[in-house]
Amino acid sequence: MLRVFALSMILLLSACNVDSPPTTPPSPTESVENPAPGDHRFTLEWNGKPRSFLVHAPPGYDAKTPLPLVVTMHYYPGDSAGIATTSGMSAKADKENFLVLYPDGWSGGMNALMCCGSEDDVGLISTLVQRMVKRWNADPKRIYATGISNGGDMAVRLAVELPGVFAAIAPVSGGLGGAKAADPEYKPKSAVSVITFLGGTDKFFSSFTRGMQSWQERLACKETAVTGPSLPNGIKQTASKCADGSDVVVYELPSMGHSWPGAQAGSLADPNAGISATDLMWEFFKNHRAG
Repeated sequence: MLRVFALSMILLLSACNVDSPPTTPPSPTESVENPAPGDHRFTLEWNGKPRSFLVHAPPGYDAKTPLPLVVTMHYYPGDSAGIATTSGMSAKADKENFLVLYPDGWSGGMNALMCCGSEDDVGLISTLVQRMVKRWNADPKRIYATGISNGGDMAVRLAVELPGVFAAIAPVSGGLGGAKAADPEYKPKSAVSVITFLGGTDKFFSSFTRGMQSWQERLACKETAVTGPSLPNGIKQTASKCADGSDVVVYELPSMGHSWPGAQAGSLADPNAGISATDLMWEFFKNHRAG
C-alpha cells in the first residue's frame, strides 16, 4: 500500500515538473494569428491603445514561401476597409501573389508629415512589418509602402525614418511636405525607390511637386529617358536615377484631382484617369528589392 502511495506521488510530481515553462496568455487586446488565405482583422496594444489592422493573403498562400508585402495606407479621415476598396490592392495581390497590410490610423488618421495625429505610427508600422515577416513569412527584401493623401505622406515618412525596411514606395496624391520638407537632411539613409501619381487639379499639386523636386535634389537624381507607349489625357511621365542607386518615377495627370488614378470605387476614385496607379506601382515594385 505504501509503495502504491509513493508511486502515485512520484507521478503527480512528474506531471507538475517545474522545468516546464508556464504559458503566458496573450493580451486581451491582442489577436492571435492563424495565417491563411483571405482577409484577417487583428488588434494589438500599442502605447496603451488598441490598434487594429487588416491582413490580406492571396489564395495560394501557404506560409512556407516568402512573399512580397505591400503596406497600404488610408486617407484622412479613413480606415483600412476604405483604402482596400479604393486601391483594389487585395485583388491585385490575388493575381500577383503578394501579401497586403492595411494599418488603421488612430481616430481616422496617421501621424504623417503634415497631419493627422500625434501617435507613434512609424513605430507601430515598423512593429507590424516585423510581425508580418515573422508570422506571415513576408520577404524582408520585398517590402513596399503606398497610400493616398495622408497615407501617401506616411509612405514618404516611412521611407526616410525606417532605413533599410522598404525597397520602394508609391505615394498617391501625397508626398514630402510640412516642416520636415524644409530640412535638407530629411532624406533616406538607404536607397528607397519612388513612384508617385499627382493630379494637376489637386489643390496640393504645387506642394507635392515641390516636395518631389526637393527629394530628387537631396538624392542627386538625374533625369533619364522614358520609353514606352504614349499616355492618354495629357499625362506626363518623368524618370530619374539617383546617386544612391534608387529610381524616381513621377506621373503628372493634368485633369485629375486629389484621387487614386484608375480606382473603380471609393470616395477618392478616378476610374477615368487614363492609367491605373495600382497596376503601375506593382510593376515598379517588382523591379526593386532592398539591399
